[in-house]
Amino acid sequence: MAPTALILAGAGMLSDVVRDLVGHGWRVVVPSRRYAPVPADGDIPPTGRAVWVEAHWDQPEELARRVAKTVDGEPIDLLVTWLHEAYREPVLEAVEPLLSPTAPAVEVQSMTEAAPVPIQPSGRPTQYVFLGDVSAFDDTRPLGQAEIVAGVRAAVEQALAGAPSARHEIGHRRPYPAIPRPRVHGIVGAMPRHPFSATG
Repeated sequence: MAPTALILAGAGMLSDVVRDLVGHGWRVVVPSRRYAPVPADGDIPPTGRAVWVEAHWDQPEELARRVAKTVDGEPIDLLVTWLHEAYREPVLEAVEPLLSPTAPAVEVQSMTEAAPVPIQPSGRPTQYVFLGDVSAFDDTRPLGQAEIVAGVRAAVEQALAGAPSARHEIGHRRPYPAIPRPRVHGIVGAMPRHPFSATG
């Protein structure tokens, strides 16, 4: 039986990661509101397959029920998520019973939502991927999809290699320009040099 991955992200957002897993023989379940075809990888036929499941993030129990029906009781061996903060916890809680006890996870989120990763985390090993606003290579350029996918791929590889939970950052937060210190005219010269000094 081929290993099974569950990818929870907006339609097409992690299609390159899905394609990689399919190319390595995985069955990849991809719930989303609308169908997004997985791009072909050259002329080599894939050894795995991707299965789209129509689902809505605001209906986590129904999403989990449809995924359970799709995998037909087989445990899920890898979880990758890129969900809005408002939906993340309810959806993760709903799909948790479908995961194998040893299944690693990769969780993608914005740096603005970033929380510290425990030094010795307990529970499911998770690779936390935090996305910045601008490219790590050029802070005048927004963080692009290719850079995001490369970072998520690397995190998935570490997860499947059995790495412990860790934090990964892709890109940087947008740098804010320094605010110049206001200059005050006509006051400094009129004040005593040491206004609070003792006077004998």
